[in-house]
Amino acid sequence: MSDTIELQRDADATTGPFVRPDVAMLLAMLSAAGAPPMNEMTPADAREAYRMMRFVADAEPTELAIVRDLTCPGPGGEIRLRYYDARETRAAGPVIMFFHGGGFVIGDLDTHHPYCSELAAKVDLPVIAVDYRLAPEHPFPAATDDCEAAARWLADNGKTLGLDITGLVFTGDSAGGNLTIVTSQALIANPASVPVIAQAPLYPVVDSTQTGGSFTDFAEGYLLTADTMNWFGTAYAATPGDARNDCINGDIASLPPTLLVTAGLDPLRDQGRDFAARAVKAGVDVTYMEMRGTIHGFICLRKGAPSAQEDCDAIFRGMKAMLKL
Repeated sequence: MSDTIELQRDADATTGPFVRPDVAMLLAMLSAAGAPPMNEMTPADAREAYRMMRFVADAEPTELAIVRDLTCPGPGGEIRLRYYDARETRAAGPVIMFFHGGGFVIGDLDTHHPYCSELAAKVDLPVIAVDYRLAPEHPFPAATDDCEAAARWLADNGKTLGLDITGLVFTGDSAGGNLTIVTSQALIANPASVPVIAQAPLYPVVDSTQTGGSFTDFAEGYLLTADTMNWFGTAYAATPGDARNDCINGDIASLPPTLLVTAGLDPLRDQGRDFAARAVKAGVDVTYMEMRGTIHGFICLRKGAPSAQEDCDAIFRGMKAMLKL
């Protein structure tokens, strides 16, 4: 096995990493657009650019029976939520809570609206998306505090939404993948009124100390850059080593069944691999998927890179299998 791995590395060194044709076309289009790097924008401008990216690169939202904006109380004021469901009414069952990506600085309910609607339709469970506070206006641990507060509120108040919730399933991408794990760890250490039964972090950031490997190999040219990651980290201003940010330092062994997904051309790929490996060694029930030839953020790129739809469908199938649906 080790010889095979070394041969693959040698081949990659000669030919470069595999990039799907549609991903290569999307990257070329974005490069030709000549937009300034996100790390050279103001947070407000970066947020607007991220919102506009949805209309350029993402699929249209999936039609559902329920799409409803809500709020719940949080430590810094009301937290905006969005409730998705393919059905008007449901029997007792689990509910998915989604935390959006964006480096803790950008992203909101609208940037991930198409994905959340597709998630609700394909997994056929209610989805509650969380609009947590963003840095730098609200640095660490505001995001983690909001996500934990929203999860506890949902556990206690499902019946106000017409839901009899038997378990919580956390998922999210990038920074939201981090918040997925951190919220799972918080509710396992101090249980809510409904148990956490599964989680699905997607290309999560789990270790802010990573500098080599994929962080160097894909530092630029693959949408998410190392400079942007460093800009996000400075804005978020997390306490170094705090497990609520570097969740690889937290309690891994107690985590629920986990579907962990990485992208092959992602600066964060190796830390996701490392987290999955540690979870397996700790005895966690882990399903690991690496989407070869694609980039960070692919769940929001289903129009710009149509192969991302297949990746999303694989995630939905994996979640259903994990939940035995």
